[in-house]
Amino acid sequence: MCGIVGILDTKQAVSEYVLRNMLAEIAHRGPDGDGVSVKNSIGLGHKRLSIIDIGDSSAQPMASDDSQYTLTYNGELYNYKELRKELMSLGHAFKTEGDTEVILKSYIQWGESCVEKFNGMFAFAIWDELKQSLYLARDRYGVKPLYTYQKNGVFIFASEIKAIQKHPDFRTEVNYEALLEYFTFQNFFLPNTLYQNVDLMEQGTWMSVSIDGNTKVHQYWDYNFQEDVPIDPQEAEEEFVRLFEQAVSRQLMSDVPVGSYLSGGMDSGSITAVAATSLPYIKTFTCGFDMNSISGLEIRFDEREKAEYMSYLFKTEHYEMVLKSGDMERIMPKLSWHLEEPRVGQSYPNFYAAQLASKFVKVCLSGAGGDELFGGYPWRYYRGISSANFDEYIDNYYLFWQRLIPNKSIQNVFSPVWDKVSHVWTRDIFKNVFKNMDQTAINTPEDYLNLSQYMEAKTFLHGLLVVEDKLSMASGLETRVPFLDNDLVDFAMKLPANLRVSNLEQAVRINENEDGHKRHKHFLKTNDGKILMRRAMKKYIPDEVTNRVKQGFSAPDASWFKGDSIDYVRETICDKKASIYNFFDFDAVQGLVNQHLNGKENRRLYIWSLLYFENWCKQNL
Repeated sequence: MCGIVGILDTKQAVSEYVLRNMLAEIAHRGPDGDGVSVKNSIGLGHKRLSIIDIGDSSAQPMASDDSQYTLTYNGELYNYKELRKELMSLGHAFKTEGDTEVILKSYIQWGESCVEKFNGMFAFAIWDELKQSLYLARDRYGVKPLYTYQKNGVFIFASEIKAIQKHPDFRTEVNYEALLEYFTFQNFFLPNTLYQNVDLMEQGTWMSVSIDGNTKVHQYWDYNFQEDVPIDPQEAEEEFVRLFEQAVSRQLMSDVPVGSYLSGGMDSGSITAVAATSLPYIKTFTCGFDMNSISGLEIRFDEREKAEYMSYLFKTEHYEMVLKSGDMERIMPKLSWHLEEPRVGQSYPNFYAAQLASKFVKVCLSGAGGDELFGGYPWRYYRGISSANFDEYIDNYYLFWQRLIPNKSIQNVFSPVWDKVSHVWTRDIFKNVFKNMDQTAINTPEDYLNLSQYMEAKTFLHGLLVVEDKLSMASGLETRVPFLDNDLVDFAMKLPANLRVSNLEQAVRINENEDGHKRHKHFLKTNDGKILMRRAMKKYIPDEVTNRVKQGFSAPDASWFKGDSIDYVRETICDKKASIYNFFDFDAVQGLVNQHLNGKENRRLYIWSLLYFENWCKQNL
């Protein structure tokens, strides 16, 4: 796990000084070493966090034997040993024992399609000296980020935006369209970032850039939730267990200590249970919350007691930390610097959890992806499955995914810059997520369930993965996600709907003409999902865990924003001189904030996003 940077300059030779300045900005991603390669118009840089083959032989950038190809790579290939054997059978010789050389020689052997053979998380770039072209690729799911900037004959890429900002040609400007997109969805569905001219390369794609500036982008993989053939439920359980155990086992490979996050839920609990069979007394980590000033539903947010019970069952070496309201205030400037672009959720608990884990291990397993793949959000899917057609589905789900500013308030909030964003239709952005789908073939509730899972894996999960990467690498920690093993994902996408969500038929009968309270009560159901996984994981974890209602990892900020943190909220975003009011209307913003402070609406995500954006403005503008 590492950090990478690169410059392709069609106007002049690349400056090694500039390249090293860029690399220094992401030093936290690779405290174990660095390297650069500069050849006229191309410069590649690498910061190394040593996990596999930790000696100097796998140092990067890595050149091929004939010096035609040079690689800089961030990630882990879990099937690299199998690929190494295949490449050796094809005549390739290896000087190292790690996966870096496997990436390089896979490209030499199979060219642009090499990524289709990779099972892992990665972002890398390979320069072809003969063809004078740069090849970049990102893993299927977007676990590893890769940002690009292309303007005036200069192409720059990096693991983090802050490295691109160090190039002398770069000027930080706000991307107003992306700002509107974020404050609608609390995420970016397009490759946009808040930085004008900086894109996040889409997951499951590769890109080639030639010396004359010609760029080609190709999507080599995408999610496809579609029942393949009927499967016996018992056979499905057995196959799930086999593939899940295989996925966890694959991701335990390391030459340094491996730990696991452990909440009170099924995803991290299942991973820890399987990992503990191979790593006795594996180290586990939980982040809890002080509950002294918490009320309502947030009383359940502290999962320390449940995690301690799981640790007892699996005999782990367990560590915990407790967050209080002031911890958000203290960490916000540092958090926003590392996270760079805002994404889904309130991410500061992840930052603290990674800090804790990094004190004991270099690699930590995460349960991300279990919900998106196996149907963990039934109360969300129910809002779209009774749609009459695709456009009605888009309307239903689009309205639900307006997580920050209601549609009717967008123009008022953005009035100071409305002339810059009035042409943006966020419904079209939402609909564009499904651009690769055959919309005419969508007719049944099962089809709409597949659409919802596709959308959430493509956007919501991707946002979570970007957050996880930035905040773990801030502490020099590699996070791995066993649920995003290729074989397990391929299996999950083919599961029948009734092995993902249990009450699909009942939900179809809950339509917009029925009693509102009845609909609302149905939408609150959280344990209708992940049916197959709940059954299969009884092999490892107790019934009270597999039957437990869904509980996300979130701080109790709805309570804190009205209580312990109210002074911080008022000082930061209730001041007319705040930087955010160069973009937003003060009265419109305060109207929505006050709905939360007065207890009328839960707008914790909106307030969090305003606090974050204020810090972002101060650091970048």
